[in-house]
Amino acid sequence: MPWLEPLVKIAKGENVSGNIQIIVKSVGVPLAGILVFLMVWHAAASNIHTSLGNFPGPSEVYEQSKNLVSAHFAERAKAEEFYARQEERNAARLAQDPTYEAKIREYTGKPTYIDQIETSLITVLSGFILASALAIPLGIVIGLSSTLNAAFNPVIQIFKPVSPLAWLPLVTMVVSALYQTDDPAVPKSFITSMITVMLCCLWPTLLNTAVGVASISQDLKNVSMVLRLNWITHVIKIVLPSSVPMIFTGLRLSLGIAWMVLIAAEMLAQNPGLGKFVWDEFQNGSSNSLGRIMVAVLTIGLIGFALDRIMLSIQKVVSWDKKATVR
Repeated sequence: MPWLEPLVKIAKGENVSGNIQIIVKSVGVPLAGILVFLMVWHAAASNIHTSLGNFPGPSEVYEQSKNLVSAHFAERAKAEEFYARQEERNAARLAQDPTYEAKIREYTGKPTYIDQIETSLITVLSGFILASALAIPLGIVIGLSSTLNAAFNPVIQIFKPVSPLAWLPLVTMVVSALYQTDDPAVPKSFITSMITVMLCCLWPTLLNTAVGVASISQDLKNVSMVLRLNWITHVIKIVLPSSVPMIFTGLRLSLGIAWMVLIAAEMLAQNPGLGKFVWDEFQNGSSNSLGRIMVAVLTIGLIGFALDRIMLSIQKVVSWDKKATVR
């Protein structure tokens, strides 16, 4: 938070006018931009009429967000009552028959909006971690060998722009053919969405890692040669520290792509999550649907922003480049 340090300096009486300008620039200007956006949104929404009524403005979206949160807590209360009733029945049965084997059935209520946000986060992070686990080692190997770089670069350039809508049917068929079980521990729809996300988001990390490794200065390579470091030690001591900024640039790009791809994948795969929530509300066609879709749109944007901030913070911790910022 860039305004905290100037605020402390103001409290100490240090360069008050200059620090006030810093606070206005870092806090006041963004708030003014948000205020202008809300005003334009409100004015435009009142003039847009759809088959379901007026386009939702900020106040309607706020009301729907409160309704969705309230519905979540109401559903959680129902689940608690459901389990409490089971425990009471089991306790009564055990009192009558000590040999009775008590069973607890799972609550099968409809997933709430908060539940679907959690599902989307689990899916996108699973696909992102899987993509990173593949892309970083492969990028290092490709970056260290010009021959491998020349061999793999055409393949990467071909698959990099492929849309998730093209991958999804293929992934669905492959998962259906290979993942056959009567009692799956993980739903097929989740695996389908996760693999689709992985296939679409691994390329930025792969390319940036390869470029970062290939761009290591000759001086560092000479140091490694003088010390006669073996391949593994060379990678750990020389390659990774030098290429961390480029690797994290790729990771941040990949995470942003993963979050965008996920929504489309969830819509088509019908995996519970924000994408399915948007699709279900669109199909529902109630008077509240547009407001709820706008809540989902804002949620998707805010979560994407938060994920990028988290990745940037991690980069600053592990990298020597402490001035990394978002462009």
